[in-house]
Formats: sequence, C-alpha cells, structure tokens
Amino acid sequence: MFTIEHEFDASVITLVDEGDTPLREDVIVQAFDTEITFEQWDPRTDRVSKITLSPEQLRDLTAALNLPEGIYRSTRK
Repeated sequence: MFTIEHEFDASVITLVDEGDTPLREDVIVQAFDTEITFEQWDPRTDRVSKITLSPEQLRDLTAALNLPEGIYRSTRK
C-alpha cells in the first residue's frame, strides 16, 4: 500500500509494508525539484535513516530495476 500527498514544495509518497513478517517500517519518499529523499525509521538505532538522490540518480535507479546485469550510461534528454 502507498499514499501520495502533494505539498507546497514536494510530493510525498509513503510506502507501507503489508507483506509477510518480518515487516519493515514505512518508507517516506519526498520529491523536490532538485533532490529526492528516502527516509525510514530504524528501530535498531532508534534513528531515521535518510538517503538523498539527484533526479538523475533516481532516473538511473528506475531504469536499472528493469535491466539485466551490466554497465550502462544514461543519456540526457
């Protein structure tokens, strides 16, 4: 399950793990003009882990999920 909310400066997507146990904490994705952040609560460290990607890195990640093993270079549009 996931939710999408459009805020003033970002679109926020929350991914909820509804699978079999062990379940993971929700993942919050915030898409801004210049960066995309992924946040997830880590109960082991009692902290939020955060990853920040550029729009180009997110585009490459999305493409990589559908490609076979190899080395690729994306082209700018």
